[in-house]
Amino acid sequence: MPYTEIEGHRLALSNLDKVLYPASGFTKGEALHYYASVAEALLPHLHGRPLSFFRFPDGVEGGGFFAKNVPPGAPDWVTTAEVTHVSREPLHQVLVEDLATLVWAANIAALELHTPQWRVDRVDRVNSADRVGTGNLADRLVFDLDPGEGATLLDCRTVALWIRDRLADDGLTALPKTSGAKGLHLLAAITPAPSAAASAYAKKIAEEAEAALPGLALSRMTRALRKRKVFVDHSQNAAAKTTAAPYTLRARPRPTVSAPVTWDELEAATSPDELIFLAPGLPARLERHGDLLAPLLTPAHARPLPA
Repeated sequence: MPYTEIEGHRLALSNLDKVLYPASGFTKGEALHYYASVAEALLPHLHGRPLSFFRFPDGVEGGGFFAKNVPPGAPDWVTTAEVTHVSREPLHQVLVEDLATLVWAANIAALELHTPQWRVDRVDRVNSADRVGTGNLADRLVFDLDPGEGATLLDCRTVALWIRDRLADDGLTALPKTSGAKGLHLLAAITPAPSAAASAYAKKIAEEAEAALPGLALSRMTRALRKRKVFVDHSQNAAAKTTAAPYTLRARPRPTVSAPVTWDELEAATSPDELIFLAPGLPARLERHGDLLAPLLTPAHARPLPA
């Protein structure tokens, strides 16, 4: 079994030749290389956010499972936090704070990384479990635009443009990324606010989108209503919910990535295929564009929710 040393931590790497994406032959070794290559852009978006892993030890066709609690056998140098206010039972979750932890997570086939819209409030970070209080506040607003049967990612774009302009009316700046699956995510930096307030505001915007675009946008989760429409999922603003992180791999037939995009790219696209990004191309894309979601990391860009 090969070993590597990352930031002073010795890490055993296993089954690097194992194919995790059979349709494209993408291996676990390539997944590790991908995450290491995009770590500089990815890690700031994970910082302070307890991770939920979607693990696929037998590859994307072998079935996966969500893991919120720290996986058995995690190294003692992995930073963790006990989260007590988002479920009936306390959760003991991983914080991916450094490259070593990111590579470790990829090595246990945690292909998808999902984060809440709030950060653990910690002044002094140590490699031990810290209890999280009940006062965590959302610092991001998220809308997950999910196309139903007969709708496409380009229909999501139409809804996204409406939401962008509506948020701008309230002083908020929406930034888009692909979900890495079928739809789009919109993110906006907000002045820290209770998750309940963020959820209520997001629901209000989703309902307004449905009223403004009645033939296309849908704010209700009822699956029977979703044919040829775009579901504006506002529920992921709840404290207990998570969203696929920027730059995470997705468990699709090919190693697609939840990739930030520009509004110009969205508006210029003539086919959904133009908005699908694969892991091998992301490092070069980052070289060209940098992190398009960097404004989310700057407190000066955050704006308060409307009263």
